[in-house]
Amino acid sequence: MSVPGLEKFSHLEDKIYRTVELCKTLKQENDALTEQVNELRRELRAGFSEKERLETQVERLLADRDAMRLKVEAMLDAIAVLEMEAEMVAKR
Repeated sequence: MSVPGLEKFSHLEDKIYRTVELCKTLKQENDALTEQVNELRRELRAGFSEKERLETQVERLLADRDAMRLKVEAMLDAIAVLEMEAEMVAKR
């Protein structure tokens, strides 16, 4: 025959052990999630750095393109002048 107080104590003891195990599990999950958040933050910072690098590169390439366009236009203008001079010489 079991003692009612002892059964209640045993039941309470089981609950305490389950609660302790649950707390351990939750702490492990929290630690893992914290590490994931930290890793995602590092990746986000790296992504922002890469974005800034690429934006700078695009700006430089656009400036280079504009400079090349001006040079090509100047060469085409020079060719047009030479063609006009050649036509004038040919008409003489």
